[in-house]
Order: sequence, then C-alpha cells, then structure tokens
Amino acid sequence: MSRVVCCRSSSSAWSLSQIERPWMVLRSTSRLARTSESSCLIWRWSSNSALQCRSPSLSSSSSPSFPPPRALPVASFSSFFISSGIPKNSPRRQPLALGKRKLLAMADLQQVTNPEMVDEDLQARLAAAAPRSQVADRLAEFGETIFTQISELALKHGAVNLGQGFPNFDGPDFVKEAAVEAIRSGKGQYARLQGVPPLNSAIADRFEKDYNVKVDPDTEVTVTCGCTGAIAAAFLGLINPGDEVVLIEPYYDSYRACAAMVGARVKYVTLRPPSFAIDERELRAAFSSKTRAIVVNSPHNPTGRVFSRKEMELIASLCQEHDALVLTDQVYEHIVFPGTSFVSMASLPGMYDRTVSMSSMGKTFSLTGWKVGWAVAPPPLSDAVRKAHQFLTFAISTPLQWATVTALRAPDEFFQQLTHQYTARREKLVTGLREVGFRVFEPEGSFFVMADHTPFGIAEDDVAFCKYLIEHVGVAAIPPSFFYSNPNDGKHLIRFAFCKDDDVLSEAISRMKAKLRVAAHSQ
Repeated sequence: MSRVVCCRSSSSAWSLSQIERPWMVLRSTSRLARTSESSCLIWRWSSNSALQCRSPSLSSSSSPSFPPPRALPVASFSSFFISSGIPKNSPRRQPLALGKRKLLAMADLQQVTNPEMVDEDLQARLAAAAPRSQVADRLAEFGETIFTQISELALKHGAVNLGQGFPNFDGPDFVKEAAVEAIRSGKGQYARLQGVPPLNSAIADRFEKDYNVKVDPDTEVTVTCGCTGAIAAAFLGLINPGDEVVLIEPYYDSYRACAAMVGARVKYVTLRPPSFAIDERELRAAFSSKTRAIVVNSPHNPTGRVFSRKEMELIASLCQEHDALVLTDQVYEHIVFPGTSFVSMASLPGMYDRTVSMSSMGKTFSLTGWKVGWAVAPPPLSDAVRKAHQFLTFAISTPLQWATVTALRAPDEFFQQLTHQYTARREKLVTGLREVGFRVFEPEGSFFVMADHTPFGIAEDDVAFCKYLIEHVGVAAIPPSFFYSNPNDGKHLIRFAFCKDDDVLSEAISRMKAKLRVAAHSQ
C-alpha cells in the first residue's frame, strides 16, 4: 500500500508536488501508518474531514502503525486541507481542491512566495489511482470504532481489557428471570412503536421518583434500541441540515457520527483536566442564532465528570436565550459517587419543554447487550423522535421490555448497593493507578477514570502509549484523543474502565506494577 509522504524542499517548505508514487489516503479514526522513510509527515483525519499533519518531523520509529490502516480513495472526499503543523486557525493553511477544481500544493506563506503552486501531473495521478469509494460522503471519515480496535488488539495479545465499557459480570438474577418468564408466557411478537405500556409507565414512574418531574407514559416516553438508538432518533427527528449542534468534548463518538448523518455543523466546547469543568466563555461562544441543540452527557464519558447545578443552569440559560434544545445522555445517572449530586436538565425551571432526556437500563443493570433504552420528552419533541424511531428499529425485543419493567421497579436498596459497589471499584483502580505512577483524575460518576500517562515518558501520545500498554504490559485502555476535535487536547490522557470484578482489576494493577513501572524507569 502506498503511503502519504511529503519531503522537505530546498526552500524548507513542504510540497505535495514532490510525491513520486500513487497517493492513497489512509482512513479514518485511527492514526495513519508509518512509512519506511527516515523523515516524513504522519497524517490523520480530523473531525471536520481535514487531513492534518501531527508533527512536521516524525520519524518512522516514533510513529507506530496502530491499528493496521485501511485504504480509502482520495476521490471519495470533495475537499480537505493539508497542514504543515501550523496553528489550527492560521490563515497560512492552504486548501487542496479535488474534483473540477485544481489541486493546490500545501505551502507555508512565510517560506514560499507563491503558495498556490499547481501540480497538474499529481492531479492526474490521483484521479487514475483512486477507484470510487462505495461509502457515502457523509460517513467517509468514519471507520471502525476505536473500541472495536482496542478489544481486538487486547484479545490478540491476551491483555486484561479495561478499555471498552462493558461489565465482565452478569446482571441481576431477578431481571434475567423476568425475561425468561416473558418468553415462556408468549410475549414474543412486535411491541407497539413507543414501547409496551407497562414499560412506558415504569420509565415515567422512575423519572418522577428520581427527578420530581411527572410525565405522560403514552405521549412522552419512547422506548428505543439502547440510548444510542434514542440519540440517533433525536438527531434524525429534530436536527436539519445546516443546523448547529454544540458538543462537549471529549465526546461519545456516536454524537459526531449522528451530526454528520443529518448534515449538522458542530461547535465544540472542550473540558480540560484537572477539573474537566465547563469553560463559561467557551460555552457562550459556541452558541449562536443557528444553534439548534446541545448534547449534554452527565455523568460524563470519558472524564467521569458530573456537571454541577451551576453548570447545568448556565447551559439552560443559553438554550433559553438562543431557543435551543438540549439532548441529554444520562445513561450513568445511577452511578454517581458520594459527595456528588446528579442534576437532570429536565428538572430545571423552564427546561422540560426543550429537553430530550435519554437513558437505558444496560449500564445500571449490567446488561449492556440487551439494548433497552428510552427518550423522555414533551409531546412535540417525542413526536419528532418517534417519526425517526419508527423507521430505524420501530420496536425492540418485546420480552426484554417486559423484563426491564421488573428492573426499573427494583427497590431503592438495589440502587444504593450499585453505588456502593462501584465506589469500591473506583477506589481500587484509582489507588492502583496512582501507585503505578499515573496522574489520576478521580471521577465523580460513571465507571471510567482518566489518567495522564506522560510521567512514564514512554510514548508521545495516547495511541502509542495504549499500544505499548497492550503489547508489553498486557493491559488495554482507550486512547481518548479520538473523542476530541483536536486530538492534541487528549494525547496525554488514557481512559480506563472499572466495570470489572475485583479479580480483573487486581490482575490489571498487578501487571502494571510489575511491568509498567520497570519499563518507565528504564527509559
């Protein structure tokens, strides 16, 4: 497979005209592969379909291939940018046009007097070398998710998987037995679009009990294929092409994919360690007259942040000022640690009418494969969600819906025990990571913890560190830079999941203590 290489010219500018081989773009959410040359540029796709250089001077030895890339033809992209590592918003970045427009060579305006050098020969070679992609343009930048890639690599190397957020223990027996009983009693046909009536009622009752908000189960509750199904239906039903959507990053990757599928423009608000607090100035700047919605995920994946009442009220005030909607993903609402309180956006004054509250039973009941989720919203918003939902899955597993009724009507003691168990797991992993040498950012909710890997000096970014961790230490974690619009914001961090039993957590900590510290000190 050909690699993307730009050599430095005599004028010290990086020029595309010096490429001497057929050019293929390597896709999508993964870092691109190293080349055999001793000096090269390593490229990646950014969130706005821009091909950008990670560094102007990376050697092949410092940029490992992780995971193996897949080829994607240049012709499948209508336009993108080439950068020599200059600032993201600098006017010195020059466009490289495809299709009927001429191909412009990348140049640095401080070093090249004529930045719009045209390489007609390269244009012809590109057209000849690139077969047409079968992937729709709106999804061309998305590839296999990092969760799948990490899980496959962990399996290959026998690593303890603290990457993807699924428990390695089973859900409660009383919920599973309710599913078996539903199957045996003949509840195996299609359910109605919005869900079986007892489940709608159970969701409405739980919502009122938890947030003191009374909802109509028939008109304001829609059962979906997991929370991800609710997110997709909300985007498809409520967002028009060209609308602006605000995402708080790092973000769950489904949000940006859904925005791309509906043709929305994304504005980002970045959470930064150590507090991962919302920057008020940055949040205000993200809103405009074109803002249609903001996605709020609290407790937050991957940081574990639970947004404060003050932060939620700030978001609410901006939504009211700009007549924007709030799409809340609160799947970790029942995993909130002592000393922290979860605030539901729908419970704030004046916000229920502009909020779609989405959740699921998978995280709370450790049955992530059941994919039973829901959206709670006032009738006008519920109607829009249902219009999309009916053409996605229409309905979900009927017996699992009936079992979820039993789950949501569990006694308060179940939810208290859940908090107690996850608090103990959090303490075990956080303590272990600190003993190993990580700088740990203790989570307030969810079952994820972020840590800074730079004290070890092993790798320059999160991708290379996670690869090292899997291959040489035997522990898998997620590189969170994939969840930022600018991966540099997350390259010093990694995410661990502690939705695992004590034996798995102990083994992971033991491996890191035995190998990672030695490796770090030997650098």
